[in-house]
Amino acid sequence: MDKKTNPKDTQPEEQIVHELQPKQEVSMKKTLIILVIVAFLGVGTGFILARTGTGSGILPGGTSSTTAGGIQKGTIYGSKDTKTFKDTAEGVLKEGGIEGEGQFHLERPGGPSQNVYLTSSIVDLSEFKGKKIKVWGETMAAQKAGWLMDVGRVQVL
Repeated sequence: MDKKTNPKDTQPEEQIVHELQPKQEVSMKKTLIILVIVAFLGVGTGFILARTGTGSGILPGGTSSTTAGGIQKGTIYGSKDTKTFKDTAEGVLKEGGIEGEGQFHLERPGGPSQNVYLTSSIVDLSEFKGKKIKVWGETMAAQKAGWLMDVGRVQVL
């Protein structure tokens, strides 16, 4: 039984598994320096943004004559998004919701049954207490309130 020699058998086999080359390690000192720089930039950015904000918690959208308290009569405060905040109501803003729904309410002609109960994460409604305003918002489901609205935009009338 003669075996014939195959030319492929005479070549050395190619290794399927290769040894990994160790990667260059990042020193602890470099990592610490990078973390300090990132933290410094984050704190600096936050400080700058806090100093340039309006400070009142409301976002002005225009200018007009001033009323008491620095709120601009005729000015629209808050979001410019009228597609999301498409529902509107007018009345005098009073503090207090109804049985845990809303933090404020709009008093409107027709008595308490016509009140609109309000909440907002965009506009600081406390700035408008006692003022006649128009609000734009999104109606939300309510258990006790006849009308519960998430306000995104306010205009002092």
